[in-house]
Amino acid sequence: QVQLQETGPGLVKPSQTISLICAVSGQSITTNCYTWAWIRQSPGKELEWMGAIRPDGTTYFNPTVKNRTFIWRDTSKDQFVLQLGSVIPEDAAIYYCAVDVGDSTCSDYVPRSPAEYDYWGQGTQVTVSS
Repeated sequence: QVQLQETGPGLVKPSQTISLICAVSGQSITTNCYTWAWIRQSPGKELEWMGAIRPDGTTYFNPTVKNRTFIWRDTSKDQFVLQLGSVIPEDAAIYYCAVDVGDSTCSDYVPRSPAEYDYWGQGTQVTVSS
């Protein structure tokens, strides 16, 4: 069974850039058909899909954060990373990494609803404060 574990800086100041790492075990991040994603939940708000990376390295982003967000991966470590720039107080949230394992069709569909993801990490809290 695939397992995911997030690590992050915890506390950041406005305008800084944060990097969050998702360490994957039990499966390679290059596994065919899988989609690896970052999802966050701010206080009082619903889960928000931020972006994803496919086995071939192609990335997809939520338009609301696209200009500030990068996702890349280290296949030698089975890790993928979320970088969020120009952080604002509204970015304070619990950040989760998650994976959709796809189905027998192994299509190019990239889930954008958090409910479509099968396995999740425990989440890491990011607080934005000066």
